[in-house]
Amino acid sequence: MPASPEAARGTPEQVLNESEDQLEQVQKQLKEIDLLISQTTAEVDRLAQRNTQATNRLRQFESQLDTVPREDLKEAYTAVLETQQRLFTMRGQLEKLESDQSNMAKYRDLLRAVAGRLGGVDEAEEVAEGEPVQPLVVRIIEAQERERQRLSQQVHDGPAQALTNLILQAEICERLFQTDPERARAELTSLKEAVASTFQSVKGFIINLRPMMLDDLGVVPTLRRYVEGFSENSGVVTRLTVTGKERRLAAHKEVTIFRLVQELVNNAVELGGASSVQIDVDVGSDQVRVSVEDNGSGYDLAGEADSPNTQRLGVATMRERIEMLGGKIEFDTQVGRGTKASFQMPVG
Repeated sequence: MPASPEAARGTPEQVLNESEDQLEQVQKQLKEIDLLISQTTAEVDRLAQRNTQATNRLRQFESQLDTVPREDLKEAYTAVLETQQRLFTMRGQLEKLESDQSNMAKYRDLLRAVAGRLGGVDEAEEVAEGEPVQPLVVRIIEAQERERQRLSQQVHDGPAQALTNLILQAEICERLFQTDPERARAELTSLKEAVASTFQSVKGFIINLRPMMLDDLGVVPTLRRYVEGFSENSGVVTRLTVTGKERRLAAHKEVTIFRLVQELVNNAVELGGASSVQIDVDVGSDQVRVSVEDNGSGYDLAGEADSPNTQRLGVATMRERIEMLGGKIEFDTQVGRGTKASFQMPVG
């Protein structure tokens, strides 16, 4: 993974050695990913074939509803759902591996370019102070990919699976209308409820991607709506307290505040297993201060900047994003004690 800014500001020889070491690690990881992609592709192909067989069997049963025992029909329907769910999961895993492979290859190429450039630099030549050899764009790309992977997995596990079920239910209704109208009406009622539920899920994904309220009303009303929806959909008790004078901020600062809160809440629930999250926002005259505190499992963030916990939480990327706007972020966490993340930035 990318070196820390402190390591990137060392002498050319130190940066070259670090880049070469990381290049070797990346190449090993790429080989492992290639093997996993090969294995996952084979599993996807096998599941796709099994899904075709299960679907054909179900349709054959549906064409003979009057003679096929209800238990056999239920078993065939369950087999299709389980196979398709497994297939969606494996396809999502394959997409994630391919995305990781692409990003890792780009990072490998970057390391090669850095090593090649520094290999021809005279050791007496100094690197400009404060100029990181590992660009911030690498970490930004990684943060974007983590978010896309998370949304991709949610789409596979949520709306994609639900839409598949809707298609199967619709086909069952179509056949039942000719043999059992009453049961067909009951299936249609169930289908209508499933469509409404899926529609709400899709709306939730759209809001997570880019809430229109953020542009229209600002960050505080958007956070209120986000907290309300998150608490309702996840079952996690999520509270928001706002102090100070509410007002509009620069668009890029409002986006940064919202995305940081969103990422911290997701970390608290998905990685920390929190059941309660408290968000405090104070809009002062010259500073905006935000804290997100949860009752989750907490983390051990001591040690290197590229430690596993630091990486999966996206700590480096969040810190750099807030520091670019003249702010700072701090993490108060300990294993078994939950996490409190606090950040602030100037409003001017």
